[in-house]
Amino acid sequence: MVVTNHPLASAAGAEMMAAGGNAVDAAIAALFTLTVVEPMMVGILGGGFAHLRLPDGSHTVLEGQGRCPIAAGPTSFTPDPDAAPGSLDAIGRRNSVGRAAVATPGNLMAWCQLLERYGTMSLADVTEPAIRHAHRGFAATHYLADCVADCAADLALDPEISRVFMPAGAPLVAGTRVVNAAYAETLRLIVRQGPGALYHGELGAALADDMRRHQAYLGVDDLRQYRTNDMAVLRSMYRGFEIIGPPPPCSGPLHIGQMLNILEGFDVASLGFASTEGVHLLAEVLKIAFADRAAATADPDFVAVPVTRLLSADYAAERRALIDATRAQVWSAGVAAGLPGGLTAGQGEGAHTTHLTVADRDGRIVSATQTINSLFGARYMVPGTGMIPNNYLYVFNPRPGLANSLAPGKRVTSSMAPLIVLKDGRPRFALGLPGGLRIFSSAMQAVVNLIDHGMSLQEAVEAPRVWTQGYSLELEPAISPTVADALGARGHDISRVANVGGGMCAIGFADDGDMEGAACWRADGTPIGVSGGMARPGVRFLPEAVRPRTA
Repeated sequence: MVVTNHPLASAAGAEMMAAGGNAVDAAIAALFTLTVVEPMMVGILGGGFAHLRLPDGSHTVLEGQGRCPIAAGPTSFTPDPDAAPGSLDAIGRRNSVGRAAVATPGNLMAWCQLLERYGTMSLADVTEPAIRHAHRGFAATHYLADCVADCAADLALDPEISRVFMPAGAPLVAGTRVVNAAYAETLRLIVRQGPGALYHGELGAALADDMRRHQAYLGVDDLRQYRTNDMAVLRSMYRGFEIIGPPPPCSGPLHIGQMLNILEGFDVASLGFASTEGVHLLAEVLKIAFADRAAATADPDFVAVPVTRLLSADYAAERRALIDATRAQVWSAGVAAGLPGGLTAGQGEGAHTTHLTVADRDGRIVSATQTINSLFGARYMVPGTGMIPNNYLYVFNPRPGLANSLAPGKRVTSSMAPLIVLKDGRPRFALGLPGGLRIFSSAMQAVVNLIDHGMSLQEAVEAPRVWTQGYSLELEPAISPTVADALGARGHDISRVANVGGGMCAIGFADDGDMEGAACWRADGTPIGVSGGMARPGVRFLPEAVRPRTA
């Protein structure tokens, strides 16, 4: 089963499965294809986390997050005094648009390592669909066209990226054939030279030279020194289910576990889905988690993240006891990072990311969330390469002296939540989604939908969501006006939004080995299952004359 946020990417993964590959082969083929057909969300110059379950039941995480370049530091950007509360904007948008916003990328190295360690196919095999679509072109979806229109003013400033996505000077429309021949050549070079083409070779030299000419921070030494990390997973429990995902600097599974610990003390099922009482409880738990995330969650190589405290039953009981069922509250952090001081959560983490969930018949599961951070990342292409860089430095706080301030080599903190959930030691479902700060809250709500509200997998990923980090309470359109009014009466500042988070990609696992895939309306999500298989050894058709006759 392959579930991604674009049909051509899901098809690329299914093609690898049909050719005898495993879930890792399929996942890497799908990711490379997404860099072509969902280029506003993910690229080889991005970062992310890949959570893998192997047939023996072991779990591992390969982290390929972006890192702050050596030349950047706490005072590299000047905070914008006119920015909205919670914003991480810098003056001139230097930390969000253009070369100065680019962090050292990890995706290409991580994907190639994952394939080499756990896949069965060659880099040439898994990149072939991506190269084909980049070279021949593909039809732009409405989703891609809308994203181009959303940031057309920035894209128009760069001739390379506007040539692909703004033909004739205007945003492309759905159905337009999108061709990125330069990127096809880049992928062919990577097939010949491997990831070294970027981290030690001519692609990296082109990237660094372009940075130097624009007085930006990323250099060849950043690329040469970059390393991925193999990480032990983080585990928490909820009503007998084991929730497994990456640890910090991935903050999602940590705060999902924290929120579920608090919710376990309530009869969530009896409150009913999307009821006033249920949404109020979710909102208060979200505010608690975000207050703690803002104060204490960052790169653990630089900050002592209080993981044990956040996941403890005692701490959950303390916070639970403070919740007022009748009114909204303003929450402050109940924990603090070891070093240095607190930070503002902020809005720097881009909502524009992608996720895929893939599983094969042998028990491998890949739940991977990958990004270039904001929509179209730094919103330009490296000249002559077709590559779109990340704008990951926008995730760091531009103010010095904080847990999430910029520091050379520091990893980007992320809200990603590529989850695999077990019951009695066996996988029950795996899921994840894009959406920046809204990722882990949406993933938590899907878990609650499945466990407490008894939803089907499709219902759980499509169900209306809510979100707050302590300011307004965002409600999707399907939350009833009556509930919205009642929440307002309790003191919540209600904001109606078209969607909370992005397209969720999930797989459910039945006791008999069957799998179910589900995706939702918030992206071009497409599940593709490959069932059946090859004939059993020894089976063949005999000529009619020698077939045994039966009475």
